[in-house]
Amino acid sequence: MANIIVLVKQVPDTNARIVLSGDRVDLSAVKKVMSPYDEFAVENALQHREASGGEVTAITVGGSGADKVLKDAKAIGVDHIVRIDCDTHLDSNALQTILASVISTLGGEVVYCGKSAADTGAGSTGPGVAERLGWASVSNTTSVTFGDQLSVVTPSSGGNARVNVPLPAVISCDKGNIKVRKPNVKGIMQAKKAQVDVRSVDAPASTVSVVAHSMPPAKPAGKSYQGGAAAAEVAQLLRDEANVI
Repeated sequence: MANIIVLVKQVPDTNARIVLSGDRVDLSAVKKVMSPYDEFAVENALQHREASGGEVTAITVGGSGADKVLKDAKAIGVDHIVRIDCDTHLDSNALQTILASVISTLGGEVVYCGKSAADTGAGSTGPGVAERLGWASVSNTTSVTFGDQLSVVTPSSGGNARVNVPLPAVISCDKGNIKVRKPNVKGIMQAKKAQVDVRSVDAPASTVSVVAHSMPPAKPAGKSYQGGAAAAEVAQLLRDEANVI
């Protein structure tokens, strides 16, 4: 039976309005949710357990406020929830190092994560953790078949490729055709009572620091044209400025 790990991250709601306070994004009034691609990772982890047995442990990194994303995973059906206690900024190297350390401590055999986080979009966590563990890694997987080794579908040049992946491995999940299950009342009640296993890990010093946040420049006002007489000018603008013809 597999010891299955799934990585989840709490991010600002993708529908939230982002505002700046000074030179930093103000998230004080923004709703926090599980990063959308992590939902597919959780679903794949649960399907792996149902196919092969074992237990699923969800891991996140953050302060006490990040317990919510773990409780959300618990409500969906994971067995154990672990928070690596760290409320400071971590660059990719530091984050992946402490994740790999805890995964090793827990005896994980397969790790599922989202292909990228909604707040950073870096897409480096899965491959970076796999590199530190010395495991196989496949990114952007849209389908997983479970067994002694995993068979996954991932985009390839001109179509999709099916890849056999020996365990241990890290699988970074994309949407595909998978349908994410929703929590039921029993799961929600169990999640409220669930204890978070809080781990303290010495993180290496981050080599990247955030200097400031700023909004992208405003888009220029659009142009409108009416009547057939403007057709030649519109065609010229589409060719010379928009590069669409």
